[in-house]
Amino acid sequence: MPHATQHADVVTAELDSALRGGPFHVALRAAIAARGLPLQRVQHHLSRHGVRVGVTSLSYWQQGARRPQRPESLRAVRALENCRIGRIRRHHDTGVLAAELLFDIRLRAGDTFLFRYTVEDGTADVCREYVRGADSPGGQYALQVCFDSSALPVRCHRFTQHSAAAPRGGRQELPLSARHRSVHLVEPRLRAGYVGITWDWG
Repeated sequence: MPHATQHADVVTAELDSALRGGPFHVALRAAIAARGLPLQRVQHHLSRHGVRVGVTSLSYWQQGARRPQRPESLRAVRALENCRIGRIRRHHDTGVLAAELLFDIRLRAGDTFLFRYTVEDGTADVCREYVRGADSPGGQYALQVCFDSSALPVRCHRFTQHSAAAPRGGRQELPLSARHRSVHLVEPRLRAGYVGITWDWG
């Protein structure tokens, strides 16, 4: 996907330039483009970072129709540039999707970085698992899978796998929270390999 990678590079360059030189509405528009989200999702993302701003305000700000006066405005731009999507690869035959997450800082050995991301499957295809792969050990990892209230699985399990070719092990049933329509796992120390959640529809 050279086009997607080129587009991501252009957006990143525009964001870096806008954050350095402004003006604010250009920087905000570049940050929103780098995230690739509609304004409602941007508002939700910002609220999780403690930044309260309305969708109408975001729209006015990115158009340059109004200039925010509070320091919260610049916090909004910084919060938006925290973690963005790099390269995306899809394997249509198997339904596998791999996405690269780019952080705003370079990590050295021993550094930590706390981040959260969401994957929404809009394909309407049957989905039976979510797997996270790591090529080196890491810190704590939490994985939560949420389901639509009209389509709850009958069983959920966690599993680990040393490599893509290795058999799955560490299989353990996970309780489904009916109230939150979700299931989760926590790995205190992420090992190299794969960890995931699989579910049965019945």
